[in-house]
Amino acid sequence: MKKICYVVTVPLTVRAFLIPQLTRLAQEYDVTLICSYDPDLQQALGSKVHYIPVAIPRGIDIFKTLAAIRNLITVFARERYDLVQYSTPNAALCAAIAAKAAKVPIRNYHLMGLRYLGADGIGRWILKFLEKLTCKLSTHVECVSPSNRSLGIREGLFSQEKSTVILNGSTGGVDLERFDIRQKQAWRANIREALGIDKEDFVFGFVGRITRDKGINEQLSAFSKMSDHCKCLIIGSPEGISSLDRALWASALKDPNIILCPQTDQIEQYYAAMDALVLPSYREGFGTVIIEAGAMGVASIATNIAGPLDVVIHGSTGLLVPPKDPEALYEAMVSIRSQHEAMGQAAYRHVVNHYDGAKLCQAIVQRKEQLLQKQQSLTSP
Repeated sequence: MKKICYVVTVPLTVRAFLIPQLTRLAQEYDVTLICSYDPDLQQALGSKVHYIPVAIPRGIDIFKTLAAIRNLITVFARERYDLVQYSTPNAALCAAIAAKAAKVPIRNYHLMGLRYLGADGIGRWILKFLEKLTCKLSTHVECVSPSNRSLGIREGLFSQEKSTVILNGSTGGVDLERFDIRQKQAWRANIREALGIDKEDFVFGFVGRITRDKGINEQLSAFSKMSDHCKCLIIGSPEGISSLDRALWASALKDPNIILCPQTDQIEQYYAAMDALVLPSYREGFGTVIIEAGAMGVASIATNIAGPLDVVIHGSTGLLVPPKDPEALYEAMVSIRSQHEAMGQAAYRHVVNHYDGAKLCQAIVQRKEQLLQKQQSLTSP
């Protein structure tokens, strides 16, 4: 039986995107997951997926990175995988180096976005160099969106021949059984009641890390100009609060129309409570929150950057605005209020037709079969 290994940095990535495809692949292959330790992850993966905890640092830490590479080389050399796939920047760099050193024949980089786009100066140069190195060491690069593939080719990270996008992009699509639009009205009523949101309030939602690069400053600035009967529902990890404009954030904490919620494993119910999703990010690999919201019949306002521009059909399923432009964002927020129902219906149809998680999962399995069969034909006598 062919052996496949996935490597990511943290369990959160696995839970958010990878469990369906890992369990599906495990029906036909010997599948292993490597990421940092989580005592409950094996149970979520099921008995057919092996789990090997390896600590991989999230930030720049030379000594921990070297230790992670050494540990991965040990595992790869012992297990002799036929294919290793890696995602997220640090895990990808460590796994690409280790897999090359261990002579893994298929080294598949699932590129979820380009971290260096959010950096400046020498930091940007270093991160871009590391990205190039990861791509060079990989035998294949699977990009999460067509526009990020085009960007990577223009930036000289990889060639057109080396790269691909599976179906229409995204890491795992949307689980349409979990994001069940038939439950929308019930979920909407329950969440709004729990959060003290009136039926007539128009809710602009945000889901993601609360940080500068996600455009939170622009969202808060634009929302401050909105009229009554509007709420701003922000759901996510506060790990980047220190990067925000202090005055804007201090004002947001005092504003009764801005509702802050932590990360939740029932995010589909919170999407149902929204009227429009807002993603004013500076950089994205894809924009999974857009298709998750769309699955619940919610239109989106997003920045016209690589990733979201593939997902939002401007004027149909939502609106696109320039990044770092709070005035344009405000105008879009005003405009979408009269269009959100029709756009939400169009967004739902678009997601069902293009981002069904079950169909994408099957396409991912077929892609692995193609890579393994091709490699076998090359090594057969």
